[in-house]
Amino acid sequence: MTRRRWIADTWTETTASLTGEQAEHLARVLRAEPGQIYDVVAGGFLHRAEIVSVRPSGSGQSAEVAFTLHEELESDSALPLHLLLAIFKFDHMEWAIEKATELGVARITPIIARRSEKHLAQAATKRAERWRRIALEASKQSRRTTIPDIADPQPLATALKEEVSAQRILLSETEQSMTLLSALQASTSQDASIALAIGPEGGWTAEEMALFTAQGWQHVTLGPRILRAETAAISAIAIVGSQLG
Repeated sequence: MTRRRWIADTWTETTASLTGEQAEHLARVLRAEPGQIYDVVAGGFLHRAEIVSVRPSGSGQSAEVAFTLHEELESDSALPLHLLLAIFKFDHMEWAIEKATELGVARITPIIARRSEKHLAQAATKRAERWRRIALEASKQSRRTTIPDIADPQPLATALKEEVSAQRILLSETEQSMTLLSALQASTSQDASIALAIGPEGGWTAEEMALFTAQGWQHVTLGPRILRAETAAISAIAIVGSQLG
């Protein structure tokens, strides 16, 4: 039987602790007791871990479950993939973040694009913590050992200026010949890091497309169909994952 996996809030070389909502769920819902064994991710490493103490919240104290860490277990690493995701309808975007996490992306940066709806762009900063909680829960559900870094929303120009991935790929509605798969297979870089940009509803503006080109991004297509942003993101991540193994 597969053991349930938790991601530690604090840890040392030999111990780890869950606090807050995770600890409360483990203590009150799952009725955890000392001696029980779980898988615990601590500092990006997966361990078999034994509960040593359980403290539900109450009397002014927050919940905490403490573990002793035992042997390190084998685990998969995240894809070396940075997803630049233009801000779109929040319910759809949350779904995209959840599924991108399950598929293994290492980092997600929400992008304020010219065609991002104004009220969504203005509210995005306040949504960042919710997106991080979604990524945490999706990481636990998919049994990841790392949580993707969800950056604060950034203007496109800022994000492009800071991008350091070896291969930079833009999904473009105007590109008709170079497919994403072909671009990945043609790469000769020894550095496997990839940045992948997905546009907003309505696509990138001509000015934004020119900015990508000036920064050395390769324009690719997923095929003849027009896809929703979240569908394009998941399709593209799956293709990248299949090539990176």
